[in-house]
Amino acid sequence: MSAAAVPVPSRLLGDVSVGDELPELAVDVTATTVVLGALASRDWRPQHHDHHFATERNGLADIFLNTPNQAAWFERFITDWTGPFGRPGRMTFRMRTSVFPGDRMVFGATVTGVATDATGCGWVDLDVALRVGDRVATTCTARVALPVDPSDNPWRRHGDRWDPGGAAAAS
Repeated sequence: MSAAAVPVPSRLLGDVSVGDELPELAVDVTATTVVLGALASRDWRPQHHDHHFATERNGLADIFLNTPNQAAWFERFITDWTGPFGRPGRMTFRMRTSVFPGDRMVFGATVTGVATDATGCGWVDLDVALRVGDRVATTCTARVALPVDPSDNPWRRHGDRWDPGGAAAAS
Protein backbone atom coordinates (compact mmCIF):
# COMPACT_ATOMS: atom_id res chain seq x y z
CA MET A 1 0.00 0.00 0.00
CA SER A 2 1.45 3.36 -1.01
CA ALA A 3 1.08 6.62 0.83
CA ALA A 4 -1.21 9.21 -0.71
CA ALA A 5 0.63 11.90 -2.62
CA VAL A 6 0.73 15.23 -0.82
CA PRO A 7 -0.30 18.06 -3.17
CA VAL A 8 2.35 20.66 -3.82
CA PRO A 9 1.42 24.32 -4.35
CA SER A 10 1.77 25.32 -7.99
CA ARG A 11 2.93 28.87 -7.19
CA LEU A 12 4.92 30.06 -4.17
CA LEU A 13 5.38 33.62 -2.94
CA GLY A 14 9.09 33.47 -3.85
CA ASP A 15 8.13 32.84 -7.50
CA VAL A 16 6.49 36.28 -7.76
CA SER A 17 7.99 39.77 -8.16
CA VAL A 18 6.53 43.25 -8.42
CA GLY A 19 6.00 44.04 -12.09
CA ASP A 20 5.25 40.46 -13.13
CA GLU A 21 2.40 40.15 -15.59
CA LEU A 22 -0.09 37.31 -15.32
CA PRO A 23 -0.92 35.29 -18.43
CA GLU A 24 -4.07 36.62 -20.07
CA LEU A 25 -7.37 34.80 -19.95
CA ALA A 26 -9.65 35.35 -22.96
CA VAL A 27 -13.32 34.37 -22.87
CA ASP A 28 -15.86 34.74 -25.65
CA VAL A 29 -19.08 35.94 -24.02
CA THR A 30 -22.30 34.30 -25.16
CA ALA A 31 -25.88 34.75 -24.05
CA THR A 32 -25.37 31.51 -22.11
CA THR A 33 -22.42 33.07 -20.24
CA VAL A 34 -24.62 36.00 -19.21
CA VAL A 35 -27.74 34.01 -18.33
CA LEU A 36 -25.99 31.21 -16.41
CA GLY A 37 -23.96 33.77 -14.47
CA ALA A 38 -27.13 35.61 -13.52
CA LEU A 39 -28.87 32.38 -12.54
CA ALA A 40 -25.89 31.24 -10.47
CA SER A 41 -26.04 34.48 -8.50
CA ARG A 42 -29.85 34.30 -8.22
CA ASP A 43 -30.19 37.53 -10.17
CA TRP A 44 -33.74 37.57 -11.51
CA ARG A 45 -33.55 41.07 -13.04
CA PRO A 46 -34.55 40.91 -16.72
CA GLN A 47 -31.64 42.96 -18.10
CA HIS A 48 -29.44 39.90 -17.44
CA HIS A 49 -31.60 37.32 -19.20
CA ASP A 50 -34.26 39.01 -21.35
CA HIS A 51 -32.88 40.49 -24.58
CA HIS A 52 -36.13 42.33 -25.39
CA PHE A 53 -36.33 43.94 -21.95
CA ALA A 54 -32.69 45.03 -22.10
CA THR A 55 -32.87 46.48 -25.61
CA GLU A 56 -36.41 47.85 -25.89
CA ARG A 57 -37.21 48.94 -22.32
CA ASN A 58 -33.75 49.97 -21.12
CA GLY A 59 -32.15 51.01 -24.42
CA LEU A 60 -29.15 48.72 -23.95
CA ALA A 61 -27.27 46.90 -26.68
CA ASP A 62 -28.13 43.48 -25.23
CA ILE A 63 -28.23 41.53 -21.97
CA PHE A 64 -25.02 41.99 -19.99
CA LEU A 65 -22.83 40.42 -17.29
CA ASN A 66 -23.95 41.28 -13.77
CA THR A 67 -21.65 42.19 -10.90
CA PRO A 68 -21.46 38.76 -9.17
CA ASN A 69 -20.76 37.09 -12.52
CA GLN A 70 -17.85 39.45 -13.17
CA ALA A 71 -16.56 38.88 -9.62
CA ALA A 72 -16.54 35.13 -10.28
CA TRP A 73 -14.60 35.63 -13.53
CA PHE A 74 -12.01 37.78 -11.72
CA GLU A 75 -11.64 35.13 -9.02
CA ARG A 76 -11.28 32.39 -11.62
CA PHE A 77 -8.61 34.39 -13.50
CA ILE A 78 -6.62 34.97 -10.31
CA THR A 79 -6.88 31.42 -8.96
CA ASP A 80 -6.01 29.92 -12.36
CA TRP A 81 -2.71 31.76 -11.94
CA THR A 82 -2.13 30.99 -8.24
CA GLY A 83 -3.10 27.34 -8.35
CA PRO A 84 -5.25 25.60 -5.74
CA PHE A 85 -3.36 26.96 -2.72
CA GLY A 86 -3.90 30.60 -3.68
CA ARG A 87 -6.54 32.09 -1.38
CA PRO A 88 -8.23 35.34 -2.35
CA GLY A 89 -8.16 37.80 0.52
CA ARG A 90 -9.99 40.81 -0.83
CA MET A 91 -11.04 42.16 -4.17
CA THR A 92 -12.58 45.45 -5.23
CA PHE A 93 -13.58 46.33 -8.73
CA ARG A 94 -15.21 49.10 -10.70
CA MET A 95 -17.38 48.39 -13.72
CA ARG A 96 -16.86 51.15 -16.29
CA THR A 97 -18.93 49.73 -19.12
CA SER A 98 -21.07 46.68 -19.74
CA VAL A 99 -19.92 43.36 -21.19
CA PHE A 100 -22.35 41.89 -23.73
CA PRO A 101 -22.77 38.62 -25.64
CA GLY A 102 -20.47 38.72 -28.66
CA ASP A 103 -17.73 40.49 -26.67
CA ARG A 104 -14.39 38.84 -26.04
CA MET A 105 -13.34 39.45 -22.43
CA VAL A 106 -9.59 39.53 -21.92
CA PHE A 107 -8.30 39.53 -18.35
CA GLY A 108 -4.79 40.74 -17.60
CA ALA A 109 -2.97 41.71 -14.42
CA THR A 110 0.23 43.11 -13.02
CA VAL A 111 1.75 42.32 -9.62
CA THR A 112 1.95 45.56 -7.62
CA GLY A 113 3.07 44.21 -4.26
CA VAL A 114 4.61 41.15 -2.63
CA ALA A 115 4.80 40.91 1.16
CA THR A 116 4.73 38.61 4.15
CA ASP A 117 2.61 39.68 7.10
CA ALA A 118 3.51 39.37 10.79
CA THR A 119 1.90 35.91 10.96
CA GLY A 120 4.03 34.58 8.09
CA CYS A 121 1.28 34.67 5.47
CA GLY A 122 2.49 35.62 1.99
CA TRP A 123 0.49 38.21 0.06
CA VAL A 124 0.44 39.36 -3.54
CA ASP A 125 -1.34 42.55 -4.63
CA LEU A 126 -2.65 42.70 -8.18
CA ASP A 127 -4.02 45.34 -10.54
CA VAL A 128 -6.38 43.51 -12.86
CA ALA A 129 -8.21 44.74 -15.95
CA LEU A 130 -11.03 43.21 -17.94
CA ARG A 131 -10.76 44.51 -21.49
CA VAL A 132 -13.14 44.22 -24.39
CA GLY A 133 -11.28 45.21 -27.53
CA ASP A 134 -9.43 48.45 -26.84
CA ARG A 135 -11.67 49.51 -23.95
CA VAL A 136 -11.25 48.69 -20.28
CA ALA A 137 -14.65 47.41 -19.16
CA THR A 138 -13.77 46.77 -15.50
CA THR A 139 -10.77 47.44 -13.25
CA CYS A 140 -9.95 45.44 -10.15
CA THR A 141 -7.48 45.42 -7.31
CA ALA A 142 -6.99 42.13 -5.53
CA ARG A 143 -5.00 40.75 -2.64
CA VAL A 144 -4.32 37.03 -2.68
CA ALA A 145 -2.45 34.81 -0.23
CA LEU A 146 0.20 32.48 -1.63
CA PRO A 147 2.14 29.77 0.20
CA VAL A 148 5.57 30.92 1.37
CA ASP A 149 6.98 27.40 1.09
CA PRO A 150 5.76 23.96 -0.10
CA SER A 151 4.43 23.06 3.37
CA ASP A 152 2.36 26.26 3.70
CA ASN A 153 -1.33 26.37 2.82
CA PRO A 154 -3.15 29.71 3.22
CA TRP A 155 -6.48 27.84 3.30
CA ARG A 156 -5.50 26.43 6.71
CA ARG A 157 -5.15 29.89 8.25
CA HIS A 158 -7.91 31.05 10.58
CA GLY A 159 -8.49 33.69 13.23
CA ASP A 160 -5.46 35.84 14.00
CA ARG A 161 -3.40 33.98 11.37
CA TRP A 162 -5.73 35.17 8.56
CA ASP A 163 -5.70 38.94 7.93
CA PRO A 164 -6.69 39.79 4.35
CA GLY A 165 -7.04 43.44 5.30
CA GLY A 166 -3.33 43.75 5.89
CA ALA A 167 -3.32 45.12 9.43
CA ALA A 168 -0.52 42.68 10.32
CA ALA A 169 1.68 43.64 7.36
CA ALA A 170 5.39 43.23 7.94
CA SER A 171 6.76 43.37 4.38
